[in-house]
Amino acid sequence: MNKIFENDTERTALLLRIILNNDKIKVIKAVTQQKLKNLSGHDLQLDILAQEANGRLFNVEVQNSSSGAVARRARYHLSMLDAHSLPKGEVYQKLPDNYVIFITQYDVLKGGLPIYHISRKIEENNVAFADGSHIIYVNNKIKDNTPLGRLMHDFNCSNPNDMYYPELAEKARYFKETEKGLTNMGDVFEKLLAKREKEAAKKEMYASRLEFAKGLLADGMSIEFTVRHSKLSEAEVRELASKLTA
Repeated sequence: MNKIFENDTERTALLLRIILNNDKIKVIKAVTQQKLKNLSGHDLQLDILAQEANGRLFNVEVQNSSSGAVARRARYHLSMLDAHSLPKGEVYQKLPDNYVIFITQYDVLKGGLPIYHISRKIEENNVAFADGSHIIYVNNKIKDNTPLGRLMHDFNCSNPNDMYYPELAEKARYFKETEKGLTNMGDVFEKLLAKREKEAAKKEMYASRLEFAKGLLADGMSIEFTVRHSKLSEAEVRELASKLTA
């Protein structure tokens, strides 16, 4: 997915037009794995970030795990888009409509629907609160004979010849069947492998710190001493201590 939509405004526009049922969307910029920095908090790395000429931003996230598409994550993504959309000194009316779209492997919201549009409303009169924020969940489980259902089919399709959308099939075929495309994908897999190895090393180090902390606590060392020497957080050490004394 990253390679198909990377720097590809036309295919990204196709994706957004189908999901939003809006043929007028024109993408001027499309990047994948875009990092959004937060100087005072959690950074984000976005699967797809697209922009229209009017400044409107679209963040598309593809999640194979339900835990990766929790409601508060969608809220955070939207807040980060907003923070990067309004130049310093501009009035709030210049803040564009922004969209966060989760394409989920499972029906995260459990309504049996192919798509969910979430927007704010005034509770007392059920009137829309038009702040320009849009959160959308697309249920990849439903692959019916609709434009959206066919798109979801293509997202899971391993054979380009079986895809409905020729634009996506053409790009997928390039990365699967041409020498240059396969070389490009080889580089992607090498980076992915390096990332997995780094994550595994971190997990192994964390497991070692847990065992070290358990030993210190078992030897009667204080919480403060264990935190200092194990490099775990106080909350983690206290949780370990509670389990050892349970």
